[in-house]
Amino acid sequence: MADAAPPPSKRKRELADAGKEASGTEDKDAKVAGVGNGTSAPAHFPFSGFRVKKVLRESARDKILFLHGKVNEASGDGEDAIVILEKTPFQVEQVAQLLMGSPELQLQFSNDIYSTYHMFPPRQLSDVKTTVVYPATEKHLQKYLRQDLHLVRETGDDYKSITLPHLESQSLSIQWVYNILDKKAEADRIVFENPDPADGFVLIPDLKWNQQQLDDLYLIAICHRRGLRSLRDLTAEHLPLLRNILREGQEAILQRYQVQGDRLRVYLHYLPSYYHLHVHFTALGFEAPGAGVERAHLLAEVIENLERDPAHYQQRTLTFALRADDPLLARLQEAQKS
Repeated sequence: MADAAPPPSKRKRELADAGKEASGTEDKDAKVAGVGNGTSAPAHFPFSGFRVKKVLRESARDKILFLHGKVNEASGDGEDAIVILEKTPFQVEQVAQLLMGSPELQLQFSNDIYSTYHMFPPRQLSDVKTTVVYPATEKHLQKYLRQDLHLVRETGDDYKSITLPHLESQSLSIQWVYNILDKKAEADRIVFENPDPADGFVLIPDLKWNQQQLDDLYLIAICHRRGLRSLRDLTAEHLPLLRNILREGQEAILQRYQVQGDRLRVYLHYLPSYYHLHVHFTALGFEAPGAGVERAHLLAEVIENLERDPAHYQQRTLTFALRADDPLLARLQEAQKS
């Protein structure tokens, strides 16, 4: 395990509104109603009761569970909500302190020098990160439901004639992004900001990272310029912005967390989880969601591609994965046949 990161001074975590891939998350889909930041004070769910209707997805490897439930049934027909439960990473200092004491144990088996126990840790070591999407729509339920994935190849013309019209037809709110940029939410979580309206950005910890250790370090750079949706919009005009994000983002992470640039993976997603240009900074050894070759594009290589050909991402065929229930999948598969 890596050393713990310096404790964030007075940082609060915004709970959440509704928006994007759990993966992920860079996934801001999960915000509790309204704009605001959390505190260490006791809190309550924004609903009463939670009757489990379905397990949408679960992963023993990632220690995460997605549940669909009905809430507020005592006052009417009830509403849909999604609760995501995720085991948090260990913190070295607390574990070491626990093992020096007399933890509560139950022996499972013993054989020669090997023995296995169930250990019941105290409250400070047994927290479960809990993300709430409420009220949840059918789109949210489908998004978190486990689905088979299929690779598709999208040409530049496919993007203009199929993907872009499809995106523009969706009601995908990114108000939470503007709340961050306008300092209406999460202002105390900003690690670094270049305030230039054209070539500036804010750097903020992703909600998937609890900032207690560096093994799974994860920050997001969100550009100030509005109207930039994704990789497909980038041209040579945006090189100053991209260079600023790469250089200043790495410098800010080195200064705050003492992690060198060659220990970071810096990349963009395509397709992204939300359509306002942003860049991911993750620890190189961390298998972050969406870091695979079918989705991640290294920022340094994006810059080099644009330096060689300003229209590179308007023309290049891009490969990515879509869920089986995504209506965009059938449209792009049909285009590939013609």
